Amino acid sequence: MTLNRMWLRGLAGLVIIFVFTCSVTIAHTYSTGPEKGKLVLTGGDLETGLKEFVTFAGGPDANIVYIPTAASILRLPSGLIWELKDADELPANTPEFKAELCKMFGIKTITILHTRSRKIANSEDFVKPLRRAQGVWISGGNAGRISQAYLDTLTQRELEAVLARGGVIGGNSAGAIIQGSYTIRGNPNKPVLMAKGSERGFAFLTNVAVNPHLSEAMRQNELVTILDTHPQLLGIGIDEKAAIVVTGDSFQVIGNGRVAIYDNTNHDGNWFYWLDTGQSFNLRTRSIE
Repeated sequence: MTLNRMWLRGLAGLVIIFVFTCSVTIAHTYSTGPEKGKLVLTGGDLETGLKEFVTFAGGPDANIVYIPTAASILRLPSGLIWELKDADELPANTPEFKAELCKMFGIKTITILHTRSRKIANSEDFVKPLRRAQGVWISGGNAGRISQAYLDTLTQRELEAVLARGGVIGGNSAGAIIQGSYTIRGNPNKPVLMAKGSERGFAFLTNVAVNPHLSEAMRQNELVTILDTHPQLLGIGIDEKAAIVVTGDSFQVIGNGRVAIYDNTNHDGNWFYWLDTGQSFNLRTRSIE
């Protein structure tokens, strides 16, 4: 083999490696939403986004499932306190809690679905309510509790099925975090920002990390740290009274707060920029619509 032919073969090999590397990089620099159905992610306020969620689910007669597994104690705007212990048994005041939830959501009935057992979460009997659900709401609390119980189980598959048949999944605080592909503060036993081994979410939003309570908890710089370690991610920070409604690969900001976008790019001295109520954002192009 002549020296020129060897050089050309080597050059061709380098070109193939370069093209492959670039294609892999490009493949991981966009995000997506669900092909069907809708998502409602709120920054933490218990009432923001509920009206839109119920409308998407079909109105007051809709079949709604409520998953409180992230929580230990839930305090509703009415003042009712519902304490959920580590056991699977629901508290004695669950009928009152369900009645208050129905008032909050503006619906007639609601089903509570809860377990901390992966075995139960993987059972046919447990997921039956999800197969009838038009909408599912995931409560606040600790996102790590959700992933410990439901990640990679039949429950997660049935949640995906809710979206596949055109339903809606909503969530506040931890219930918003878990809908992304990366879970912030995913270890329920230790409040660290990045918990190795506990970082996966349901990935209804791919290549996305969600951070609620953004301004109120002064978390504006947390997603900067996340993206410095995981630059392929898109960070979405949501203020307490804001929410995003995701349809396909885009979302719209609703509520009375703002949403911050983190794309690992410096924007006039800041590593994020703001979206206001009414603005829309394309996940795939990572740009304002």
